[in-house]
Amino acid sequence: QVQLAESGGGLVQAGGSLRLSCAASGPTFSRYSMGWFRQAPGKEREFVSAISWNGMRTYYADSVKGRFTISRDNVKNTVSLQMNSLKPEDTAVYYCAARWLQYSGDVRDYNYWGQGTQVTVSS
Repeated sequence: QVQLAESGGGLVQAGGSLRLSCAASGPTFSRYSMGWFRQAPGKEREFVSAISWNGMRTYYADSVKGRFTISRDNVKNTVSLQMNSLKPEDTAVYYCAARWLQYSGDVRDYNYWGQGTQVTVSS
């Protein structure tokens, strides 16, 4: 089992940057693929990015490709999302999630979730 806690959200102007972090507890973090998802008001939770358990593979939604970078540190039990060139449409609550071993872009496949962190991008 793994527990997740996000941090790093906030208010930023369009074009700015934020770095989200997710701290994980549990001895088997390195065996989990990790994902970032987001949910805007009135919308469904959507996939943003994911990274394989060993960090060798990364995946991005088309809407963030080239602007966001996911990374992980299996020694510190953290996963991060560097967000650059932010747009107002990036405004949402961002969640990190864990899935045992196999990567997935489907929100239904993730077993563990953090509480979320708010990102607001002003125009």
